Amino acid sequence: MIHAADVREWRNRDVIDLKGHKIGVLESIYVNTATDESAMATVRIGLPTRQRLAFVPLDDAVLGPDYVRVAYAKALVKKAPSVGMDDILPAEEEEAIFQHYDMTYQTGANGERQLARR
Repeated sequence: MIHAADVREWRNRDVIDLKGHKIGVLESIYVNTATDESAMATVRIGLPTRQRLAFVPLDDAVLGPDYVRVAYAKALVKKAPSVGMDDILPAEEEEAIFQHYDMTYQTGANGERQLARR
């Protein structure tokens, strides 16, 4: 698992799937607001003139010397909910990311977001 404090070190590293296929480049880390543990990453994907940031869970992620290997197939990540390069994740779109990966989504006791960017 990538710790939020390590994001500067891993930013701009290649993100690969379990088979070693390059998905894109690590842009940022989102932490679970309840635990402050890294939960998701955004991956820069697309053509250089039309890039977007796709979300991918970091459960079972493995750090290598110049890559981050995630436990999800390239095709699944490329179809994941995304935001523009300069956009932020709207609170009402957070749940769709979890649904895409068949993960449980749970807001805080007072309706707080589950994800926060670091």
